[in-house]
Amino acid sequence: MEKLVIEGGKPLKGTIRISGAKNAALPILMGSILLDEPITFTNVPNLKDIRTTIKLLEILGCPASFENGVVRTRPCELKPEAPYELVKTMRASVLCLGPLLARLGYAKVAYPGGCAIGARPVNLHLSALEQMGVEFDLDSGYIVGKVDTLRGAHIVFEKITVGGTENLLMAAALAEGETILENAAREPEVVDLANFLIACGAKIEGHGTSVIRIQGVPRLHGCEYPIMADRIEAGTFMVAAAITKGDLLLEHCPYEALDAVISKLREMGVEVTKEEGGVRVRHTGKLESVDITTQPYPGFPTDMQAQFMALMCVAEGSGMVEETIFENRFMHVLELVRMGADVRLVGRTARIKGGRDLNGAPVMASDLRASASLVLAGLAAEGTTHVQRIYHLDRGYERIEEKLNPVGASIVRMQEIEE
Repeated sequence: MEKLVIEGGKPLKGTIRISGAKNAALPILMGSILLDEPITFTNVPNLKDIRTTIKLLEILGCPASFENGVVRTRPCELKPEAPYELVKTMRASVLCLGPLLARLGYAKVAYPGGCAIGARPVNLHLSALEQMGVEFDLDSGYIVGKVDTLRGAHIVFEKITVGGTENLLMAAALAEGETILENAAREPEVVDLANFLIACGAKIEGHGTSVIRIQGVPRLHGCEYPIMADRIEAGTFMVAAAITKGDLLLEHCPYEALDAVISKLREMGVEVTKEEGGVRVRHTGKLESVDITTQPYPGFPTDMQAQFMALMCVAEGSGMVEETIFENRFMHVLELVRMGADVRLVGRTARIKGGRDLNGAPVMASDLRASASLVLAGLAAEGTTHVQRIYHLDRGYERIEEKLNPVGASIVRMQEIEE
């Protein structure tokens, strides 16, 4: 096991380049199953989940290489089974379901189950694909889907689902006829997937809105496609500048995709300006707490609430965070309390009394974004913070210490023995 040892109290100043977006790269890489020509992806982040996806693609018949942010793959003889050994480590593996059904008419994918932050059922994916003619069975923990001809359908999602929208986008790209997706997810990562498919010859309209129309085509061709920048990484480093009383310039920052995050930062008193070289984030005075409610895009992202809670712990006044997306996404609260924060939970709402000095302590990371919040708290704390179980971090951030140490942080990655 590894942990991060953080010496806090140092303002961050300098320039950080934002990586490619994991949440865009994963479905786009899965989309390579749809092609019968070579494909090249650039700006791919070097993360554990990316490497797992490449292993899965190889098993499915899409051998790939990954070097210096570039993935090259060529579908060969496709195979329909995504094994449990890989799916259990990464929920996004279920995104191979739509492409496999579109290409082979058959798919056998291990049921992904839940995760640390709550259940993420795939029933919305399955019921939508059933409307396109797919028949499903559950066999020894595997989802088995069969279809003779995938046909377009008018699908209204019961609730907004990012993964469901992505799976259906990919399936519909090669289906016969027109598919309409209503109550579709509007996230920038969904838009990036649609733009990739369009670059390969798909006919898609309305992506970025709640109604997407897809006209199926017989085949998709290869291209070279750059993955969008990671808005959650960018938002995390924005909070890092604010919580350390620093001044950071973020290069390759997806400014337009961060409206809700930037709005709350400005409400708190943080200066965020778009400049020629990127986006500059500065702590210019007293921070004031705010109230936050997580919502699907374009609302405030659930993937940023843990980071903002760390910032609210040191801001003046009291604030509230209401989590509406996942039922178990407050596991970082008790760890922040160990560092001196005043946070109280009432159901899905956390009430934060700010103005507290945080102190270094040993803390346990429970999931990806909780890990990031504890790193941020450690950067602001007096003394030394040990963030344990940081393997979560490596699923969503390239080595975070390699980005933060050059701008003034003091973070050391160390081995630890977990009993």
